[in-house]
Amino acid sequence: MATNTINAEMLTKMFLAGAANIEAKKEFINELNVFPVPDGDTGTNMTLTILSAAKEVSNIEEPEMMAVCKAISSGSLRGARGNSGVILSQLLRGFTKGVRESKEVDVATLAAACERAKETAYKAVMKPKEGTILTVARGIAEKAIELAEITDDLEEFIPQVIEHAEEVLSKTPDMLPVLKEAGVVDSGGQGLLEVIKGAYDAFQGKEIDYSKVAAGSGASVTRVSADTAAEIKFGYCTEFIIMTEKEFTDKDEIEFKAFLESIGDSIVCVADDDIVKIHVHTNDPGLAIQKALTFGQLSKMKIDNMREEHEEKLIRDAQKLAAEQKAKAQEPRKPVGFIAVSIGSGMNEIFKELGIDYIIEGGQTMNPSTDDMLNAIDQVNADHIFILPNNKNIILAANQAQSLTKDKDVIVIPTKTVPQGITAIINYMPEADVDTNAETMNEEIGNVKTGQVTYAVRDTHIDDKEIHEGDIMGIGDAGILSVGKEIENTTKELIAALTDEDTELISLYYGEDVSEEDALAFADELAELYPEADVDTHCGGQPIYYYVLSVE
Repeated sequence: MATNTINAEMLTKMFLAGAANIEAKKEFINELNVFPVPDGDTGTNMTLTILSAAKEVSNIEEPEMMAVCKAISSGSLRGARGNSGVILSQLLRGFTKGVRESKEVDVATLAAACERAKETAYKAVMKPKEGTILTVARGIAEKAIELAEITDDLEEFIPQVIEHAEEVLSKTPDMLPVLKEAGVVDSGGQGLLEVIKGAYDAFQGKEIDYSKVAAGSGASVTRVSADTAAEIKFGYCTEFIIMTEKEFTDKDEIEFKAFLESIGDSIVCVADDDIVKIHVHTNDPGLAIQKALTFGQLSKMKIDNMREEHEEKLIRDAQKLAAEQKAKAQEPRKPVGFIAVSIGSGMNEIFKELGIDYIIEGGQTMNPSTDDMLNAIDQVNADHIFILPNNKNIILAANQAQSLTKDKDVIVIPTKTVPQGITAIINYMPEADVDTNAETMNEEIGNVKTGQVTYAVRDTHIDDKEIHEGDIMGIGDAGILSVGKEIENTTKELIAALTDEDTELISLYYGEDVSEEDALAFADELAELYPEADVDTHCGGQPIYYYVLSVE
């Protein structure tokens, strides 16, 4: 029996099933990233993007087409992370515009919505590249339009669209040489296919576990304090003194400490003549007390609920923050403000010293979402706000935040690395107008060559280099420039590829896995190798990357 329409309830199930399927396949998609770096994150970015929308969709009690489409569009736009996530959000935005006016969606409407999705996504990318998620989206749209002329049965239509999408995806290595060299299909295209396959599962009536997607992404770039209530493993701070009625031997002390360790942590057990001081964090103070009573009477007993104290602290902190934000909002706006995405404690401090108003921690290992950008924009009380994404995979999210901001002038300087961001802010001229500064900053970031040193997470062949898991890689602006077994030698090869007779400055930012002593010794070696250039060394504190560097 033919199925000719999809109602709002079925669309909801299909969307959530698509989200559930890509969530289940995200690591597989991550592994398709061309560069074998530890931050290959297409699957993660697409998953977090769609889960942001899934959370909003799950909150709709009685699905209606307009409400479901609005939740999908707004949730994915604000939750978009990375280039693949932004493109996915634009596909969803275009698709929902194509179906939101319909009470039920038929084949013709679905085909037109696929075409609109493709057009919206292509418009969002300044220089669309074939062999990517866009190519797969275009293939889906073309097949959908073709099939809409032949059938009105969705049970025929959807599987044929998926089959064609798989065929297009399989051809992406022929369109992008870098995919062919690495022996993979496009990861973003694979992610889109997984969403559609999941949606088809729901359409067929397969049983889907929606529990993970209903909760949303649960991820945020904003750093959370280490003592959050969820991370307080043992809730009661328990203290007392035992007035011993018999000798408290060394053996007693060892055994009592072992018992306390079995029920808690943060243990203090100090014996002094006939008095024993006890401190323990535990979820069952009664057990500690019962055990202590076997040694004697107890005094100065004190039990505090740490979770309750933490919640009270959070309330006080929130009230303080709200008051500060209110006072800040009442202040007159300053002319210009700055936002930067940063990747480590040392980098954060450098940006603060250079006058950045708001730092979004994220960068390489966790791309900030559009919503993170919008929150930062909201926090900076300025008429004109420069955003420095400092990662090529964050620029689209910054641009999307720019387009969604109506009450402030947001200027995105397309910095692809942290050193480019530092160059941009250094070249800001307070006396010049916004347009002149934007032009100058864009020009100057083109004059700095940057590099990053990290390790390979899998075997691959790329940029004419054979790479094995665990190898050290030196990555320049245009690709992998050096591969080796040692960090310093690989870094030297990278710098050699970036420098020329005009090089005046080499800036070295060492990561959290490199000691200051090693970094300074390495800088001395570079100073000898490049006597005509200055070598600056800074603590970047970044994860994943041993060194981030620039050559000017």
